[in-house]
Amino acid sequence: MADPQQDIRRSGQGVRDQVNRIEESIIRVLAHYRVKGERRKGAPGIYVKDEKVASLGLRVRRGRTFHGLAFNIDMDLEPFQRINPCGFEGLRVTQLSALAEVEFDEVERRLVASITEQLGYSEKAAE
Repeated sequence: MADPQQDIRRSGQGVRDQVNRIEESIIRVLAHYRVKGERRKGAPGIYVKDEKVASLGLRVRRGRTFHGLAFNIDMDLEPFQRINPCGFEGLRVTQLSALAEVEFDEVERRLVASITEQLGYSEKAAE
């Protein structure tokens, strides 16, 4: 298991690998609800068909990553109609509740477990 206090250089993981692992976590959660999530080259995040369901950004400082993740589960999507989401004109967004019957708390638990597994953290290390 990877030490969560270890910097990314020593862990052998680069930023792209971290992004891929977090994206994979979201894809696995979506798959549990029988929703097919996909990556797009040059546009981090996860898409369902032509709509973005999750956005992702990482910041690296002193060899440590700070994760920014927005997974649209059940929310008001109207504000996205007034902007260019992620800087992409015409990009449409969706949410998991529009694709499957979900409970927020359950999705949250599944996402935390999936990210923990993908990044190689143990529950003890997270405490």
